[in-house]
Amino acid sequence: MAEIILVTGGARSGKSSEALRLAEGFEQKIFIATAVAFDDEMRARISRHQAERGPDWRTLEIPEDLAGAIRGVADSETVILVDCLTVWLGNLLYRDESTDENSPRCAELLAALRQSPAARVILVTNEVGLSIVPENRLARHFRDVAGRLNQRVAALADRVILVVCGQCLTIKPAAKTNAL
Repeated sequence: MAEIILVTGGARSGKSSEALRLAEGFEQKIFIATAVAFDDEMRARISRHQAERGPDWRTLEIPEDLAGAIRGVADSETVILVDCLTVWLGNLLYRDESTDENSPRCAELLAALRQSPAARVILVTNEVGLSIVPENRLARHFRDVAGRLNQRVAALADRVILVVCGQCLTIKPAAKTNAL
């Protein structure tokens, strides 16, 4: 069973860089990219991410069938890096606005994570609940579903890391402190 690590934080916090660092040392690396290049700006973002991770990665572009992609990796020596859950969720909501954390795709993802034989699965996700309440129904629905999906993934994860301003705080398992 894979070690599951969830890396969360705000936009441009350093989540992806931390996820890449957590994958160091593995010879077999699979990057599951969930973004779709809808426009020039998104194509430029994707190019920057590809350059940052370098040529050692096998990239799978999977905008929707994330569970199938994870299930498709049967090698116990492989690290899988999924970047990112919130973009994946946005892809699902684009197709069906009624999608929620109980939808079949979300349930399939959780099952695939529990059953993955990979050495490690690292998932990047955005913490979207620290800002203002969105003004429209769909944006509020997205924020709520993303928050609940993140909670479910965090509950089954071995480690959860919060990244703020490039600084990492391990929030699961809880940091050990010296009690006085």
